[in-house]
Amino acid sequence: MIQVGDPAPDFSAIDCQGRTLALSSLRGRRVVLFFFPKAFTIGCTLETRAFRDNHARIQALGAELVGVSVDSVRTQCAFAEQEDIHFSLLGDEERQISHSYEVLWPVLKVDRRVTFIIDPAGTVESIIRHEVRVYRHLDDVLSYLEAHPLPSSASEDSPR
Repeated sequence: MIQVGDPAPDFSAIDCQGRTLALSSLRGRRVVLFFFPKAFTIGCTLETRAFRDNHARIQALGAELVGVSVDSVRTQCAFAEQEDIHFSLLGDEERQISHSYEVLWPVLKVDRRVTFIIDPAGTVESIIRHEVRVYRHLDDVLSYLEAHPLPSSASEDSPR
């Protein structure tokens, strides 16, 4: 699996707003890239809702949020609509993104529950893995972002 300090593999995919999203287009911003097994399953729905409910907070901490699963784009879009998701959800039916991040379960061929925090230069700065405790991803992401503010985020939070 990709390790802390490795360059984050670039990818390009269509999100549910019909836009092409390339990781390289987010350079200059920190990215929280979370992989989850399957849309509409209980654990993945709970995890995605937690990210949804904290999307503005993650953005305020200077990060873009992107979710990926091996579902089709159509399934991801139906999931995004049902759950009122306003960050990019990417369907990786061909498993190209998942392969490049080495997050696929060997037998099941669905994504492991792994979150990568990628710095503005495109380097992996933190990896969070919790297969069962789905809320831990959000908790650990928020803790990391709060403990490691970017210079621009720190200056935005300072009193004027």
